[in-house]
Amino acid sequence: MRFKLTSADNQSFELKTGVTQVVGRAPTSDIPVFDPTISRRHAEISTGDKTVDVRDLGSSNGTFLNGSRVENCTVTLGDTITFGKVAFKLQSVDAAPPPAIGEKPAGATIVRQLPMRNTPGSAFASIKSGEQEAMQNAEEKVRQKLETLLNVATELGRAVDTDAILAKIVEQAYQILTVDRVAIQLMDDVGQLVTKIARDKRGAEQQRTVPQSIARAAIADKVAILSDNAGEDQRFGGQSILMQQVRSAICVPLMGKEDSTLGVLYVDNVSAAHRFTPDDLDYVVAFAGLAAASIENRLNIERLNRETAARSNFERYFTPQLAKRIASSEGATRLGGEKREVTVLFSDIRGFTALSETMPPNEMATLLTDYFTEMVECVFRNEGTLDKFIGDAVMAQWGAPIGSEGDPDKAMQAAIEMMRELAKLNAQWKQEGRPQLEIGIGLNHGDAFAGNIGSERRLEYTVIGDTVNTASRLCSAAGPGEILISNEMKSVLSKKPKLKEMPPMELKNKSQPVKVYKVII
Repeated sequence: MRFKLTSADNQSFELKTGVTQVVGRAPTSDIPVFDPTISRRHAEISTGDKTVDVRDLGSSNGTFLNGSRVENCTVTLGDTITFGKVAFKLQSVDAAPPPAIGEKPAGATIVRQLPMRNTPGSAFASIKSGEQEAMQNAEEKVRQKLETLLNVATELGRAVDTDAILAKIVEQAYQILTVDRVAIQLMDDVGQLVTKIARDKRGAEQQRTVPQSIARAAIADKVAILSDNAGEDQRFGGQSILMQQVRSAICVPLMGKEDSTLGVLYVDNVSAAHRFTPDDLDYVVAFAGLAAASIENRLNIERLNRETAARSNFERYFTPQLAKRIASSEGATRLGGEKREVTVLFSDIRGFTALSETMPPNEMATLLTDYFTEMVECVFRNEGTLDKFIGDAVMAQWGAPIGSEGDPDKAMQAAIEMMRELAKLNAQWKQEGRPQLEIGIGLNHGDAFAGNIGSERRLEYTVIGDTVNTASRLCSAAGPGEILISNEMKSVLSKKPKLKEMPPMELKNKSQPVKVYKVII
């Protein structure tokens, strides 16, 4: 006679005649039973043609026959044998073909892995192939599943942002899968998995974390993982899984283009072991392929939108080429304060107040527009950053948020070009009978704070500090047509123009006179 043990939740194990089998919580057990009250090696079962003998292996919570604790006993048909707190009834098995060589007995822990491909088509084929072999009505079931997945793709396509897509993925997962929990983790900027959404089947947010041993295994090997008794799976180091009472689990990496990994889609059951099947795994792989494509598309759209907005904003201050570099660089849209080595240039119109009193406002506006256009072009042509206009003054800087080799030389060249371009403008304006302008320029080099300065209503990216103040005061001290530079600026120039050392200058907030040089153009 052939025997089997059947639990109250229909977990069934067939006993092998003439073989001693170990009952325990370890995955290597012949009869693995997931329950905290069962020891890793709990008891031995020896099955003969007509009898079943059980021997307790010193378990912590004991073995019981029909409610009485035993060390050794013979179990007959209809008896209840309890390991810890898990009870089984001994029943007969109708004649059936023996399991194939290498096939795991019913109830054994299954860990199945599917190599991930970048298209869900292979998963569809696997769904169809598996079900055709398993059921006579496979064609209809496959059609229904493919139709469901098509509906999923349509629904995901309607989501307007990443959060909406994640919520839609969870909603669709509960509609097509029998699961207790769905969670999605995405990779952050430093390659760590971050839970973006985790909900139970009632829609409530879940505080339980995705078991990282399972998620890391899926990410590292780029495989979809199915475990139908996750607490007993040694691959996953079971502590967090045991604490969360995870039994059946499927974890699928969300694969983007060029074999990149966006994160993981995780589903589990805590209510019954051996819940998920290989067909379920195929189906979740196909579902995850659609989800990954939607997530990646939306993330790319949002990234492009941020870069476009950032670039548009940065182009007010930076050259178009530099604005593009900044907008596409890591963290460009969340620039914060930092210490930077910068070169700062100030230029200021001499006698502007008196001049403005003699000109109509519209003529003054036109004159300033023509002047500022040429001055800014000199800055941009030399890869500088337009920091701001201060009345009739121009402030520019090199080195923040992105610096490059030769910034001081570029700033020096920009100052010389500003003087030359103003000379050309003055020649043109003289022929047109328009007023002439004269400017003074100051340059300094050193450390400054660079970042977003202002209020919650209006932020402005700028540089501040003593380096900036000194450049401004050198500009104020410069006479018409003069370019004054500090000794710090002179020391970092690799291509020094002709310079004339000036008498040391007393500058505000400086305890000692400052060495100053005039540029000879």
